[in-house]
Amino acid sequence: MIGIIDYNMGNLASVYNACHLLDTKASFVKNPEELKNFDRIILPGVGAFGDAMEHLNETGMKEAIYSFAKTGKPMIGICLGMQLLFESSEEFGEHKGLGLVDGKVVKFDKSKMHEDTKIPHMGWNTIKTQDDHTLFEGLKDPYLYFVHSYHAITDEKNIIGKTEYGYDFVSAVHKENIYGFQPHPEKSHENGLKILKNFMNLKH
Repeated sequence: MIGIIDYNMGNLASVYNACHLLDTKASFVKNPEELKNFDRIILPGVGAFGDAMEHLNETGMKEAIYSFAKTGKPMIGICLGMQLLFESSEEFGEHKGLGLVDGKVVKFDKSKMHEDTKIPHMGWNTIKTQDDHTLFEGLKDPYLYFVHSYHAITDEKNIIGKTEYGYDFVSAVHKENIYGFQPHPEKSHENGLKILKNFMNLKH
């Protein structure tokens, strides 16, 4: 059973529909007390980092996520949800994140990019897989859908995928039972569904 965290900041319908396509039972979770009842959770997210953390704090969901993370059960953050996993973000000021993965979130550096390169990074792009990670089983450098203006910087040991957009940036991470994807697997057709299926099949 998968819990999809509902904190007023996510594209919940597409995540739920992807779970349905994979014949996986999924429920939206608004009550932090209910989070512990799930086998694994998805933290989606669309919008601004600071607003998202404010919602998680106000609802008590932040502490519930910490408690869930300690159980060793799998958790995945998608797009803004991945960025929230890190220690901080510089989006519209400095904001503290969940800190489940060491590192920070920064804006794309235009000085490293061609002058015609547009921000946000929007559309289809490839994740260059760093190794034969379980989440990429059956896939090689999958093509996925992105929409974002910020990206994470983290230790190399946490990185399982990178993407080139002007320069290489971190697009997929894994630390213990915590996973993160900058693109939207739920909007990425067969490749994205395969990644979500691999996540659902993780042992814990």
